Parts: sequence; structure tokens; C-alpha cells
Amino acid sequence: MKLGPRMPSLGKRIGARTSVKRQAVHRLGLKMPRGLGWMRNPKKYAYNKVYNRTSFDVFGMLKKLFK
Repeated sequence: MKLGPRMPSLGKRIGARTSVKRQAVHRLGLKMPRGLGWMRNPKKYAYNKVYNRTSFDVFGMLKKLFK
């Protein structure tokens, strides 16, 4: 599990927004309502919950500094 700052990756950032799977799920209306991700994939939901609380975004931190 990652602790501390998350290192940004331009390739992963672009890939996540342009993936075929994401487009298909979104266009078919299969998205889960906010807060119900645990129903779709409980293991992934638990992992992401811990990951997001133990790490932080470098760009988010810079944004707060220069606000």
C-alpha cells in the first residue's frame, strides 16, 4: 500500500480518460450511483478507500499552496 505522495503519470491519466471500457460502461448507463461502488466491486472499493486516505496528490497540494 502506498504511503505519502502519489507520483503523477501523464500516460495513465490519458489512458484512464480514453479507455474503451470506460466509454462503453458510461454510454450504456452501467455506472453505479455515487457511494455504491462497494456493490460493484467490494475488494476494489476497500483498497481505494485506504489508498486515498494514506496518500496525497502532488498537484492537489500545490494547488492549495498557491491558492
